[in-house]
Amino acid sequence: MPSPITAALHLLSLLATCFQMSPASGFEPFTQHTTGREVGEESFHPGLQVQKRNVLIFNLPPLDYAIDIEVSLTNSSFLEPIREYFRNFSLQVSSNISDVEMTVSSINITTVCVSSEDKSCCSCESGYAWPSTGCSDLISCPSASLAPNQPCGYTKERPFCGPYCEPQNADSCGMGEPTVMNMSVRLDTAFHDDLRNPSSELYKKYKADLDKVFNASYGCLPGFVSATTTGFRPGSVEVSYRVEAGSASFHQLEHSSRLAAQYVYETFNIPTTSFTADMTNHVNFTVSPAHIFEGDTIQLTCEINTVTENTTWYHGSQIILNSSRHSMRTDSNTAMSQAVLTITNVTQEDAGTYTCTFANRYLSLNLINRSTEEIQISPLRIISHSNNYKVSCNSPEIQANSPVLFCCIDGQLPLLTGEWKVNGAIRITGVPSFSSNCTEYRLNVTDSLCLADQSGTVTTYTCELQTGHGARSSQDIQVMYFREAQVKMSSSVNTSVSVGYGFSLQCESDVSNYDSISWEIHSGGKTQAVECAACIRTNKSTATSMLMVNTATLDWNGTYICTFSQDSLNSSASVTIHVIPLPLKQHIWIDPIKAPIVCGTTQALNCCISANSMENYQVTFVVQGKEFQAEKKEQGNFLCYSYNYTESDCREKELEAYCKFVNSIGQEVTSQRIQLSPIPDQNSISCSENNTLGREGDKLIKSCSFLNTTFIRGCTIYKCCSKSWKMEKNDCVSEQINSLLLTAEALVNSPRAKVDLPAFLQNLQNQTVLLQNDNSSANLAAIVTILYNISSIPVEAKTSTVIDYFTTVDVIVADSKRDLWADLNQGQTPESSLLLNAVERFSESLQPVNNTIPHLFTETLELQGMVVTDHSPADYNKDFNNIGNLTVNVLIDKIETLPLNSTIISVAYSALGRILPVTADKYVNSLVVSTALSCQRNQNFHINMTFERENLSLKMPQCVFWDFNLNNSRGGWDGHGCTVTEDEGNVICSCNHLTPFSILMSPDDPAHNSVEDYITHIGLAISIMSLAICIVIESLVWKTVTNNTTSYMRHVCILNTAISLLIADIWFIVTASINEHNMQRKRDICIAATFLIHLFYLCGFFWMLSLGLILFYRLVFILHNTSKTSQKAVVFCLGYGCPFVFAVTTIAVTLPWNTYTRKNVCWLNWEDSKAMLAFVIPALAIVAMNLFITAVVIIKILRPNIGDRTNKQERKTLLQICKSLVILTPLLGLTWGFGLATIIKRSHKAFHILFALLNSLQGLFILVFGALWDNKIKEALLKRNSLSRWSSQQTKSTSLILVTPMFSMSYPFSRTFNNLCGKTGKYTVSSSEPSSASTENTSKSDSMLN
Repeated sequence: MPSPITAALHLLSLLATCFQMSPASGFEPFTQHTTGREVGEESFHPGLQVQKRNVLIFNLPPLDYAIDIEVSLTNSSFLEPIREYFRNFSLQVSSNISDVEMTVSSINITTVCVSSEDKSCCSCESGYAWPSTGCSDLISCPSASLAPNQPCGYTKERPFCGPYCEPQNADSCGMGEPTVMNMSVRLDTAFHDDLRNPSSELYKKYKADLDKVFNASYGCLPGFVSATTTGFRPGSVEVSYRVEAGSASFHQLEHSSRLAAQYVYETFNIPTTSFTADMTNHVNFTVSPAHIFEGDTIQLTCEINTVTENTTWYHGSQIILNSSRHSMRTDSNTAMSQAVLTITNVTQEDAGTYTCTFANRYLSLNLINRSTEEIQISPLRIISHSNNYKVSCNSPEIQANSPVLFCCIDGQLPLLTGEWKVNGAIRITGVPSFSSNCTEYRLNVTDSLCLADQSGTVTTYTCELQTGHGARSSQDIQVMYFREAQVKMSSSVNTSVSVGYGFSLQCESDVSNYDSISWEIHSGGKTQAVECAACIRTNKSTATSMLMVNTATLDWNGTYICTFSQDSLNSSASVTIHVIPLPLKQHIWIDPIKAPIVCGTTQALNCCISANSMENYQVTFVVQGKEFQAEKKEQGNFLCYSYNYTESDCREKELEAYCKFVNSIGQEVTSQRIQLSPIPDQNSISCSENNTLGREGDKLIKSCSFLNTTFIRGCTIYKCCSKSWKMEKNDCVSEQINSLLLTAEALVNSPRAKVDLPAFLQNLQNQTVLLQNDNSSANLAAIVTILYNISSIPVEAKTSTVIDYFTTVDVIVADSKRDLWADLNQGQTPESSLLLNAVERFSESLQPVNNTIPHLFTETLELQGMVVTDHSPADYNKDFNNIGNLTVNVLIDKIETLPLNSTIISVAYSALGRILPVTADKYVNSLVVSTALSCQRNQNFHINMTFERENLSLKMPQCVFWDFNLNNSRGGWDGHGCTVTEDEGNVICSCNHLTPFSILMSPDDPAHNSVEDYITHIGLAISIMSLAICIVIESLVWKTVTNNTTSYMRHVCILNTAISLLIADIWFIVTASINEHNMQRKRDICIAATFLIHLFYLCGFFWMLSLGLILFYRLVFILHNTSKTSQKAVVFCLGYGCPFVFAVTTIAVTLPWNTYTRKNVCWLNWEDSKAMLAFVIPALAIVAMNLFITAVVIIKILRPNIGDRTNKQERKTLLQICKSLVILTPLLGLTWGFGLATIIKRSHKAFHILFALLNSLQGLFILVFGALWDNKIKEALLKRNSLSRWSSQQTKSTSLILVTPMFSMSYPFSRTFNNLCGKTGKYTVSSSEPSSASTENTSKSDSMLN
């Protein structure tokens, strides 16, 4: 057995490198008698014996061989000499063996092993390293010293048979990329806060000591770089350190950690089980799929080549647990472990850092292997070339080249799939195709699937793409299908039409849901749009548009193009219209206009037109239906035609003549009429100037003179006076106004009317202002005509345009021209009415700009308006307070019921009321306001206007509007459809129509607190008290006085008459109180009161009729008996049924038209609906019937039947009856007579007083004559009060029982028909209200008349 020293060096491995050279023969085998390996091969030798190998060597380049030689030494002191020997050994030792030359190139010591019992500690010499195949098995030899730079030895089992160290290269053990291992260990010592501060001495000392330990203990790990302490944490002292080395096995780490614990044992107490290694390079982390999109199901997989005890997943720092979207599984076997995390339907919140950790313990070392991956989740964005397509179904190009829809994603996905869905009325499908990132859909467009009524329909194509891992996304692509319309155009004329004639063109399309229709005229190389909204009528439902030209001019000559537009698709049709020249009627100058003509004397008739036409007209003069060829002459710029007419018929009758122009297509036009007045007697001729004959007083009317290219409008009137024609009136307009008039006429008939109107209005305003001091009524009338003509042209409501129009109106309505207006209003149509109509039409034609109507005002006009939109206020409420120092408010509620984009425009006038005609006793006492609505209003439409009165002294206001059709189209104020209410000095007009409103007021101030007022109130108070007393008396004596049928029926009639009149009088007092407090605006209370007054006053009259009929029945049919029940049924039906029918019918017929009550009092209307006849006629009929019954009774009493027995008592009874009838008859007749007298206008005031007195005291008459004068009632009252000495003796005669109770009463059949023609707070029929003739007119202009 060797000595210890010998045992210390067991093996010395030598590496001999040699190469061989083959002989020239090129192929000879040789035998090698040594242990060797080809460089790059490994040889393992179990002992010192040499193993031989037979090797065949081919003719190859020289080969290098490495030969491991094991040398055993018994004494370690020999190691250094041997090293020195081989360093100095001379190389290039050659030998020739079997003709093979071999050369030793180098001999080096590679591996040195020091033996110790059953193990050896082996290390590599400098420049050599352990081979990588055994790198993970290298365990460092224990060392008792922390000395640095000691070579690392590794424990090997004895006997050591290799592998040996090899020349160091990139594949050697520990030569790979170093790995950073984060490790920690716990020191069983108290933690000090200084360990938190890297600059503290304690921190530095701990770090220095531990760094020395860690470098010594981990320094022999393969590829070791460094070991560094990184920090300290509480928990005893948790030391974090980092080891940077090559890939080390768990066994190597555990061994190095135990060494560290041994090295610091004396200084620190380290539990050997507290070492933890956090490693990041041993786990293989994979993510599937590689590209993740929202909605995908992803799978995260971690694999490690070891068996693990525990697996944990982290998202960021959050531990992932199993959930509905997260599932985890771990698979392990003897060689590896696999952890899989599956996340379904991922979202952006799932993006971030994911970490998987494998936790395990290897001996005393806690091992944590982790790997981290960053997960990015993208939305599955679909990119299409366009989201909106427009396809023309019946286009040949589209059908030949089918459109293709695209859907793509911004990436390549091999598993991309998808589908297309079609949704829409037009279901045109296609053929899909797919690529790695796109799908196409080629549409199969056919004409049959795209119907005309579906043109413009949108079909939605939904492209849905799927990644194959669950993510899906869709994109809607809208395709609007159009059908090119088949447009047809027809004309009302063939191809030609004359100037001045009308024609129409109708354009029709088979596609009804178009967007717009436009008309254009192509003429002379120019194309102009037809801007004439008034002449274009479009019917959306039938897809037709009609262009109606009422008066053609040469501007309308050309080819008409009608275009139906739907989005960007235009479909057109065209037709050519030739406009043939023909003078317009107003462009034909005639002379004379009116002239006397002497029989047998020639009268020259002349017609002239402008000479700018190349048309050769056929011109004739027509006199009394006879045509005469005209002679043509050219006079400057005019063509004149004349004829010398001689009248042979000497009868004095007016002759009518005119000239007629016929053009090349046979259409004609006639001039204005020439009036000729024959003079049969030549001796009566007084005037003979300028070949014009006439008698004294005859008038001659001639046209105005020529201008350069036209003639002046108007006429000059001459009168034969003192044997000379003297000018009576010059109605020729000025040259400037004449030019404007001609331009306006051309503009109205122009296709560019809308475009050219603003410039014309500016010119009109400028010229009118320049002529504002002109006092020519002809110019004034011409300007009104101009304003009226252009008012029908639609124009945008721009401030400048409206101001120009209104300023022109301001100038012509100035106070300085009031006398001119008085003259102009004498014509057939008042010019002021025409002006009002013009401003109304202009405001109606205004078109909003940007959905707004400007608020603007001039000196006499103020305009406001609005457009109904989704954001409009609930009411249209406009205040006008900028003109005339007066105000007016216009209120229209519930405008949300109007169609969207409807316009409401109101115009207030301060001067127009002063020039409009009114009756002598009426005045316009406020502003005039007109309101125009662009759409059709509903039946429940109401407009409320609050006017400020100009003259507060005028009373009895009436809301009126101007009706252009009244007085044979002269116009006039009318109050139909309006009610008036006074409120604190203002007047509120509520109307159900939209026209210019104002207020008319009477200059008469009605008498308040008059004698009639006092009589009415005092009398009604007495009547109400009397009727109440009468009812009480009847109730007290009822059983006593109703002991037979006749008496019973008489008292039933009296009682119900008293009740009816009591209720009617009470309601009359209520309405009188309302009137006195100006509360007419409480229309509901007023209507209810009127109904009750009407009903119960009629009930009173019908119960009086019932009483008269019972009297008539008992006297005439004395032997006829009718049961009490039958009589009661008749009288109750008559007393309440008939009045109810009259009252209900009246209110049902008139209330819907707002004509049930009067405008200023709570009583039946007379002016508008004649509702008061429903009271007058029944009352008058009842009075007449009662008068007849009274007459029959008197006759019956005076002429008794034959056989009747009359005694003294019966004669006395008859005498009492006659006295009663004498009392009743005057009351009945005189009351009504006085009522008729009060109706007469300007009747004497005494009739009013007497009528009010008799009517208001009717309740007193019923109490006196119906109750207190009845003997039976007096006896019953005395009996009830135990005054038997006053009771009268009762007769037992049956005839007296039947007759006397009826005749003993005195009942006022002569019920005064109080308020028969209008109960207005007092008993008076006539009033100072204006008659219907003066105040009730049908109007479209509204104001307040006083």
